[in-house]
Order: sequence, then C-alpha cells, then structure tokens
Amino acid sequence: MKNTTKSAIFALITVLVWSSAFPITKYASSAFSPNVLGLLRCGVASVILLVIGFFNRIKAPKKLLHLPLFFLCGAFGFGLYMIFFNSGMLTMSSAGSSLIIATAPVLTAIGAFLFYREGIKPLGWCAIATAFLGVSILFVSDIAKGGLGGASGILWIMAAAIVFCCYNLMTRKLLSLGYTAMECVTWSMVCGTVLLLPFLPEAIGQIGDASASAILATLYLGAMPSAISHLFWNAAMALALRTSDVANYQFLTPLFSTVMGFAILGEVPGPLTVLGGLIILVSIVVFARGGKQAKR
Repeated sequence: MKNTTKSAIFALITVLVWSSAFPITKYASSAFSPNVLGLLRCGVASVILLVIGFFNRIKAPKKLLHLPLFFLCGAFGFGLYMIFFNSGMLTMSSAGSSLIIATAPVLTAIGAFLFYREGIKPLGWCAIATAFLGVSILFVSDIAKGGLGGASGILWIMAAAIVFCCYNLMTRKLLSLGYTAMECVTWSMVCGTVLLLPFLPEAIGQIGDASASAILATLYLGAMPSAISHLFWNAAMALALRTSDVANYQFLTPLFSTVMGFAILGEVPGPLTVLGGLIILVSIVVFARGGKQAKR
C-alpha cells in the first residue's frame, strides 16, 4: 500500500472519530454536567496519552518557565474548551455545532494576523465575512426554534471555537521552543485535567448515578476523539506529500457529524441550518485555498 493511500486512510479515520464527538457528547450530556464531562474526558485522555508517551519516550517540559505555557494551552485547548463545548451541546445539534467549530482555523488565521503578522488576502477577508454571515444565519435559526435560550448554545460553541484558536496560537509557541506535537498535546491535556480537578467531587457523585451507556460514551470521548485520534492524525501528516492533502479532510467533519447526529440521535437539520452551513463550508474552503499569504 502506498504512503499516500495510508495517509488518506489515517486522515479519514481521524475525521470520522472527531465527527463522532458531537452526537456522543450530546448523548453523554444527559448524565453529566458540562464541567464533569470535561474533567472525565480530559482525565481519560491524559492517562492514555501518558501511557503512549511513555512508550514513545516523550520528554517532560524542559524548563519550569515553560509550565505556564502548557497550563495556558491546557486551559484554552482542553479545560475551557470542554466546558464551553459541552455547554453548547446541551441545546445545539451535531450539525450546527460542528459547523461553528469548523471556523476555528479561520479564527486562528485572524489571531496569526494580529500576533504573528501573517497576512490575509482580500479574498480571505471576504471569506471570513461570509463565514460569519453563515454563523449569523445559524444564530437566527436557533432563535426561531427556541428563542434566546435556544440561541445560547451557539454562543457557547463560538466561545469554544475562540478558545481553541487561542490554543492553536499558544501551541505554535511551544513548537518553536522545540517540543513535538505529541508532547504539546500530552502535557497540555494533563494541565487541562489539573485545572478541572475542582470538579472531581461532583464527578464522583454523577458517576454513581450515570447509566452504563453514558459512562461508556464518556470513556469513548476521552479515549478516541481526545487521545487516539491524535496518533492517526500525526501518522497521516507524516506520510502525506503535502500538509494540505491531510488538512482538507477536516472539511468533511460537518458532513459526518450531521449524518451521525441523524443516525445516533435522530437529528434532522432545518433549512436555515443547511443554508448557513453551506455558506460556512464554502467560505472556509475558499479561505483555505486562497485566503492567506506569506508572513509579512
């Protein structure tokens, strides 16, 4: 089997696993609060990543001065992200939430423009504007369905996308300090778990009341979308001829999430969700293909 074929398979597996996080989080949220679900997911992922890291001989943080960076990454990428994401999934559909999370690369590019002086072409700014037009349509759709209370989910998911953008920017700093992608993910996840430990007493109580299926769903979220998927993604990147060959698979996440949301939860996206989603997806593709320019 060719390396390019292996890369495509690994990338597809990763995107399928990531897509499953949306409906399964919604299912697990019936048994666990957003804070507790975040702690359990990060905790399971930390254990798995540490075991994998031990066999791959990942290195501990090189200096104590780097620990605050790891804690910031842990807060943005896992602690706060999990709380915001889980809170949003209480009211949002798998389709709508996955579409908003898909804007994270665009938000990261805006952050890179502000902090790293990476240019954005006029076409890129147009794509950003239309992407947020799509988000606005989703917002109107949720207000129409559930009033302002129903639209609160979109704000939570947008907050999750924003903090994940901050994680991406902070990770770039860690990579520039000589850490590998696996080291960044592992130690950031551990730090995120530490930050969520105040919710441990609440978690113990909720685990006792949860059904076996909800616990299994939570274990899956920690093991697969949060931990094992990074191995598949890194393998796909290592085997690919071009980074874009792998990155483009991320555009399939909203589609897979929508299908899984229907299959697992019976969710059917409304016409405004479909319209807003198409606008967001087209905008993201246009931005990825021709919206960025070289560092100034």
